[in-house]
Amino acid sequence: MEKRDLINILSKVKNHEMDVDEAVLKFKLEPFSDIDIAKIDHHRGIRNGNCEVIYGEGKSAEDICAILKNMKDHEEKCVLITRLSSDKAEIIKQSYSLNYNELGRIGYVGAVPEPDGNGRVLVLCAGTSDISVCEEAAVTVEVLGNKVERLYDVGVAGLERLLMNLENIMRADIIIAVAGMEGALPTIVNGLVDCPVIAVPTSVGYGVSFEGVSALLTMLNSCSSGMAVQNIDNGFGAAVFASRINHMKGSNK
Repeated sequence: MEKRDLINILSKVKNHEMDVDEAVLKFKLEPFSDIDIAKIDHHRGIRNGNCEVIYGEGKSAEDICAILKNMKDHEEKCVLITRLSSDKAEIIKQSYSLNYNELGRIGYVGAVPEPDGNGRVLVLCAGTSDISVCEEAAVTVEVLGNKVERLYDVGVAGLERLLMNLENIMRADIIIAVAGMEGALPTIVNGLVDCPVIAVPTSVGYGVSFEGVSALLTMLNSCSSGMAVQNIDNGFGAAVFASRINHMKGSNK
């Protein structure tokens, strides 16, 4: 159950289309399901606006299918699966109509909702090696009900690529900026715009980049104030944060 379902039930009670006892019954339905392999939180959508997401890494395709079945039985409209390998995706497709993005290692079952966020989320990255994290973020943003645009390979090694897209960047309502190596791109972007910027370091880089730690520290130590920073390779977390901002009342320009 999502927050919009809760609002719909309360509206029906208000308009005398549903009696109070029926509404109470819907609210009292089990808040989670224990299916041995997982305890599935069905009231997460009521609490924070979005249903539970399946983290695919470390789970078998069969376990993911079992969780999917339970969530669909509880009328979850669109279920997101992150860190999903292509071999598991092929197995899941035998039972469900899975929309799978191999680059982002992310998929979903169900219909993507019409965008109801206040503005446009721009996902951009420094280099093509960062695209997998960007795609995880972009697909998540879409599934959570937001308009999304992508702008890839505009890193600081060729700054003219970024500056040629400056008008588009400045029109964004929220920006997710993804970068590996030294991680300088989000700082530059944040110094150019007046919208929230969410920085995501990636594990892309040589030797002393320490699998993304160098980029993470650069972003945490940014001299461009007000920038939010996510964990290494966490495109999903950046997208959820962006969606929450985009669905706040009065958050659009």
